[in-house]
Amino acid sequence: MRQRLSSEPDRYRGRRRVPTPPRSRYAAVVTTAFVGAGIVALGAGAMPDAKDVSSSVLDDLKQASATSQDAAARADNADRASRDSRSKDAAEPDVWLLPLQGYDFNSPYGVRWGKMHTGVDLVAPEGTPYLSVHDGLVTKAGWYGGYGQAVIVQHADGSEAIYGHSSALSVKEGQQVKAGDQLGLVGYTGHSYGTHLHLEIHVKGQPVDPVPFLQERGVDIKLQVEAYYSEVAAS
Repeated sequence: MRQRLSSEPDRYRGRRRVPTPPRSRYAAVVTTAFVGAGIVALGAGAMPDAKDVSSSVLDDLKQASATSQDAAARADNADRASRDSRSKDAAEPDVWLLPLQGYDFNSPYGVRWGKMHTGVDLVAPEGTPYLSVHDGLVTKAGWYGGYGQAVIVQHADGSEAIYGHSSALSVKEGQQVKAGDQLGLVGYTGHSYGTHLHLEIHVKGQPVDPVPFLQERGVDIKLQVEAYYSEVAAS
């Protein structure tokens, strides 16, 4: 083997791996440690504390419980108001009223001119509004033979009131009315000899004298007195 002379160029120097200085390796380890610590710190900052979670859950539960109790209280108040309203409605008096004001009582119930007059006639100027004597359902509103333009109201007790000879009607069939609601205007349509309201009361399909029937209910149609409004005025 030939001995290499010191002056001969080193042909392998370009391939020789340059060793990493110890200082560079130490810096890399320290850098990695700092980066890892930063990530851990960030993760720890993002995660909530167990006490915080418990407090938040408790607050939510308290708020939900308060909301539930408030809703239950409102529902109870609404139910109580509904019961009070029903009790008030049930306690309202059974109101019966006069169908007109300022009329002349004429032609009472009974035989007239050889024929049965099945109602009473209340004389008033044409166009005078007349009212329902009681709550009920309008079962007829239109032409009704000799009654002319007429309204029939069926009451809850099964009785019916017939209002005849109207010049105009203010209600329709199937309509619910209250005592005192306007039904039409006084006229002389049908078999009539002057402007008046013909009022009939039927019980079980048969006509009865309106005078005693209404008197039993606090209305004196001859004296034009209503017990309901008299009691209200007195109170």
